[in-house]
Formats: sequence, C-alpha cells, structure tokens
Amino acid sequence: MNELLSHLTSARPATIDSLTALVSRGREVAERFALPFDRAVIGGYEADRVAYAFGAGYQAALAQLLPDLAPDRVRVFCVSEEGGGHPRAIATRIERRGRDGLFLDGKKKWTTFGPLADELLVVATSGVDDAGRNQLKLVRVDARREGVTVHPMPPTPFAPELPHAELTFAGVRVAEDELQEGDAYERFVKPFRTVEDVHVLGAFVGHVAGMARAHALPPELFEEALAIVGALRSLAPLPALAPETHVALAGALQLVRALGGRVDACWGADAGEPHARWTRDRALLEVAGGARAKRLASARERLSRSVER
Repeated sequence: MNELLSHLTSARPATIDSLTALVSRGREVAERFALPFDRAVIGGYEADRVAYAFGAGYQAALAQLLPDLAPDRVRVFCVSEEGGGHPRAIATRIERRGRDGLFLDGKKKWTTFGPLADELLVVATSGVDDAGRNQLKLVRVDARREGVTVHPMPPTPFAPELPHAELTFAGVRVAEDELQEGDAYERFVKPFRTVEDVHVLGAFVGHVAGMARAHALPPELFEEALAIVGALRSLAPLPALAPETHVALAGALQLVRALGGRVDACWGADAGEPHARWTRDRALLEVAGGARAKRLASARERLSRSVER
C-alpha cells in the first residue's frame, strides 16, 4: 500500500490520453506493481478521462480473475451473445470432433476491447446435463487465429473511446491446454461481476485523485479518494462470491458515488471538455445496477439467515 500511495502522491496525472497509451502504460506499470488492483488505480490516476480509467480497471480485473495471465497482452472476456449473458443464452459451442480435436463455433457481442484484443476468453457450451442445464467452459483463444473474425461495433453514447466488437468463431481450433478446468459460470462468470466492480471502482477513484491534481480541484477530494482506495484495496483479495464481500462492496460504492457528486460540484465554469466528458461518462458507474441490487439483496438475506441461527 505504501508504494501505491507514494506513486499517487508523487507521479504526474493525466498522461494516458489514448488507447495506445493505455495499453503501453499498462504493460509498464505491471512490471513494477504485482497486484492487479494497484495497476487499476494507477491506470485510473494517469488517465485523462473516465473511459481509459475503466479500461485500466477492466484489464486489471481479468488479471485478478485469472492470475496466471501474463500482463503484457490485451484480453477480452467474451460472454454476452444475441440473447444476453445468462447461462441459458450461451449458444457458442466448444466440441470435440473425433481425432481432429477441439473446435469453437459461435458469436459474441459487446466485447469490450474486442478490436484491440490479443487473447479472447470465451465462454462456450459443451452441451447440456441430464437436467437440461447448459454446461459452460472457458476457452482461451488467440484473437488472430484462423476462423476468428472481429467486427467493430458503433461507439456507445458514453465512453465512446472504449472500443467494442462482435466476434465470430468459425471452426476455430482449440488446444487442449486452452480449455480451462471447471464450470465457467461458477468459476469465472459469477465471480467476475464482483471482481470487475472492485477493480473498476478502484480505477474510477484513482481517476478522481488524478483529476483533483490535474485540474486544481479542492485537495480534500484527493485525500478522500486516497482513503477510499485503501478501503477498496482491502476488498480485492476477498472471496468474490461471499455475501460479506458484497455487502462491504455496496458500502464502498456508496462512498464512490458520493465522491463523484462532490466532484460535480467543484468544476469551474471554464472547465470545458474535461468536465463535459466527466459528466457524460459517469454513467459507467451505473451499468449493471440491476444486477448489483439483486446481488446485494441476496447477500443481505444470506447474512440475515446466518445471524438468526
């Protein structure tokens, strides 16, 4: 923690001003900071806009989810399809074709960083069990492999700098060691919702700290941001599916929202484009708000039952 705070209190903010800078700087930071959460915060601090802060948090979250991933590649988590991201909606298929080995076929939509990806982390079905439930697996595939087609999607209304893509897999060969063990939904998809929240919030708060310094906002904002970074950092290693983690994360999200509201009130009349981008892109914090609310309600209920016992 000391090294992270030292960086935030001494480094120059707002140096990441493009996707190229985000990717190259992320690789540099990974050489010095081992914890993905620290890399998320630094990426947010050095980003000149919310979109690049989110990108840093997203890449750090994937590194936390799969610790054996080398930090020098851009990765994409490919879950959502035409029917959404629910396990029942996954139609992309991984199957074994006799002696020819494993093959991947299907389509994914709204893959963040899709056009820039080096490696794709694809959730695919391997069939259904006796109860008719989709059996999901995670497959790691090189984004430039034969049979993979990347279709860039139109910019989103907020954070349009973040690229998205629709991906098509047509008979893509998959090596045995690229098929990850375990149920993809329980091991990767469900935990990622929490892991992503922790790391993206860390990047967002890091971005507030960077803006406070870059735009001469009140020093109290910078100091409050550092305190919230410390709170979020303590959540990063906790079990992502534990109800106590979800309750604490909900409290941290309230602190982050309040901090964002104080930033809104501090911009001067001549703030110009940085303020306009901030106002437009703060909506990223509320993406998946419904899923968060359900997660919190379930956590509260589980904890309540344990207390009653």
